[in-house]
Amino acid sequence: MFSVTVRDHMMIAHSFRGEVFGPAQRLHGATFVVDATFKRAELDPDDIVVDIAAASQELNAIVGALNLRNLDDDPAFAGVNTTTEKLAQVIADRLAARVHAGAFGENARGLAGIAVTLHESHIAWASYERPL
Repeated sequence: MFSVTVRDHMMIAHSFRGEVFGPAQRLHGATFVVDATFKRAELDPDDIVVDIAAASQELNAIVGALNLRNLDDDPAFAGVNTTTEKLAQVIADRLAARVHAGAFGENARGLAGIAVTLHESHIAWASYERPL
């Protein structure tokens, strides 16, 4: 399996519901380094996994829509705990939708999967991986 990873970052504010979150139930901020890994079994006709520039641009657009926002105010997250794990899934799903819409080019339709990792710190991160 071949893979290409691109990276971006975002800063968000949010709060959680549930006793398990302790003080994080209150509004707080988080800064994430965001890695998006694109996978495929065979290289495309140009001998690449995905166009790195297109992957970087699409990741930046998705992360940019979340950056410097209070996710508690976003109707798309109503009733959702925007945990690191959940945000990794949201970003992966949004990237997958962009692949299916053709934003990465026709050859990207041969991608097998996407994995998104959100690094919360140098000692903690969470990932979500999905097929395409």
